This record gives sequence, structure tokens and C-alpha cells, in this order.
Amino acid sequence: MTGHVLITGGGTGLGRAVAEMVGASQRVSLIGRRAGPIEETAGTLQEAAAFAADVTDADALAAAVRAAEERFGPVTSLVAAAGISDTAPIQKTEPDMLRRLFAVNVEGVLNAVRVVLPAMVAAKHGRIVTIASTAALKGYAYAGAYAASKHAVLGLVRSLALETAKTGVTVNAVCPGFADTDMTATSIERIMEKTGRSAEAARAALAANSPMGRLVDPREVADTVRWLLGADASAITGQAIVVAGGEVM
Repeated sequence: MTGHVLITGGGTGLGRAVAEMVGASQRVSLIGRRAGPIEETAGTLQEAAAFAADVTDADALAAAVRAAEERFGPVTSLVAAAGISDTAPIQKTEPDMLRRLFAVNVEGVLNAVRVVLPAMVAAKHGRIVTIASTAALKGYAYAGAYAASKHAVLGLVRSLALETAKTGVTVNAVCPGFADTDMTATSIERIMEKTGRSAEAARAALAANSPMGRLVDPREVADTVRWLLGADASAITGQAIVVAGGEVM
């Protein structure tokens, strides 16, 4: 096994897909607020462990990272996949919703980066990839708070990439469109509740955002992350890599 990949939100959705993709060749530490999903995912990998922590709790997250490093050595790659979404028209978007989304989607990334970055800089090598969204690059009706949080993540990525450009550390964002995950399933349920559409019609409505007319396969996102973690992507930093079937060009 080469390297130690730390994945926040690694028990479900795109985080799990990344864990499964990179777990064949690297040691993997999974962090999530619920022990069950990360432990189940870790159990399917060759050399992996689960550490329960909420990414919004900086102290708990730091303790989890320290435990992971005691198990597998210094973190060589961070994949910040923990994230949540919510929807509402702007007129009904309360500040509490905005704060909740920023706490997980932005502060959660910052908290993880602050823990792992010093050792990466000292080693003159590291990979940081955050799972953003096409919502980091465009607006979506009824998802203003979510889009704002993902735009903020991309700003963080680009600024950190400049700060670390000469250190051997690369920092990038992967921006999926609607992917075939539990988060999208929740979006489908909301569409059904609000519009009365069938599950099939709601799913088709989301798929229609892509010129390809389909949802993104989580493995397509995971494979993009794997590439960014590799040696051949050492000149790629500060980028938003879109995996969305042509939705954003």
C-alpha cells in the first residue's frame, strides 16, 4: 500500500465511491459523524479504518485525524467529501439554513485542511481534493444557500492552491452534476413532495440538467479524484474539474 488517504464523509455517496476506488492501492481512513456507514465501508477495503467525528467540530476532527495517523502514518491525501444540501426559495431561506450548510460544506473543509496541511507542506508533497458541485460554478433555483456554500468552497480551494503552489501540495475541487447517490435520492423525494411528480419523472427532471440526459455515476467522480491524487496530476492545482455530462462548459 502506498500513501494514506483521509476521506471525510467516506461512508456514503461520493465519499464511499472514492474510498472504494482508491482503497485498492492506498491505506484509507474514513471520517464521518455516524460510525455505522464508515465502519461498514472500511470493512470492504483492504487496509482501512473508521474514525467517528463531526467535521464541524474542529477538536473532534483533529483527534480523529491524529488517531488515523497513529494507525497508518501521515496523511498524504485529503478528500473532503462530507457535505449536506437543502432547498428553499431565497425568500424562505432562513439564516439558520445558510449557517448549517456553511458549517458542514465550508467550515468542515477548512477544519480538515488545517489539520493535515502542515505535515504535507513539511513533506513537500500532498494532495487535497474537495467534492464541490456544479453549484460551485452556477446557480440553481431553490438552492441558493447550497450554491452559496459550494461557491465558497471553490474560493477556498483556489486561494489555498495559490498559497501552496510552491510547496508540492496541490489543491483542487471536483464538481459533479446530479449523481446517482443518496443525496440525489433525497432531492427526488423533495420534488415528488412539492410537485406531485412520480419518482421516475422527478429523476428524469434532474437527469435533464445534463446534455447526456443521465445522472452521473459515482465511479466517474471517484475516478477523477483518483487521477488528481496521482503523480501524473502534479501540475494540476486550483482547478474545478467538472464531471457533469456537459452541463457546465
